[in-house]
Amino acid sequence: MHDLIQSARKLAAALRDVEFAAPVAFVYRPLDYAWAAHQMYLERFGRGRKRVLFLGMNPGPFGMAQTGVPFGEIAAVRDWMGIHAAVAGPARQHPKRPIDGFACQRSEVSGRRLWGLFADRFPLAEEFFADHFVLNFCPLVWMSATGANLTPDKLPAAEMAPVEAACLTHLAAAIELLQPSYLIGVGGFAEARLRLAAAACGSPAVIGRILHPSPASPAANRGWAHAATCQLTALGVWPA
Repeated sequence: MHDLIQSARKLAAALRDVEFAAPVAFVYRPLDYAWAAHQMYLERFGRGRKRVLFLGMNPGPFGMAQTGVPFGEIAAVRDWMGIHAAVAGPARQHPKRPIDGFACQRSEVSGRRLWGLFADRFPLAEEFFADHFVLNFCPLVWMSATGANLTPDKLPAAEMAPVEAACLTHLAAAIELLQPSYLIGVGGFAEARLRLAAAACGSPAVIGRILHPSPASPAANRGWAHAATCQLTALGVWPA
């Protein structure tokens, strides 16, 4: 077992018993119920030094919540990465947000856009992961009583304090292990956490961000792949 897996196990354990008040009604922990697929992702692609580390915020309900892989659009995980595993799902699920694992018929738009860009540029996943890697800052999914997705930036700071601390510890450990030259936040929330973690572990990496590919972002709906490629080129991550 390599150190990135050990660090992820510690993060899962640290967050397993953290409780949340309303408006949170359901908490999904894919590092527990989808651990087999997540471990395959780390084992297959998370070894060695990476030149670029991308960071997302937390799992989407039809992505990592289903597959255990960050931005885990099922087709990308199954067909491009070659990862497939049984996913049991949490014991308590919202009826509007069932965990069907790799049988889920819904598409994670953010993941489809992100992994689609990478797959277009690197037809073989091994080519991309040779010097790139993707993580999420936080592995938890929160939902309201109606099944609405609740992002960590919308939850009370006091409740999030132990979550933030555990996630920053994990992120700093990942940066130390992967030794990236570039730390790229997928959106502003992730960029801010990269800056905190880099300061904590003394990383000299260049830090920047790309536009988040969420369909909730009007800018992302106007040619996200082109915009993200331009941002990565301007940062020096990819050649012009």
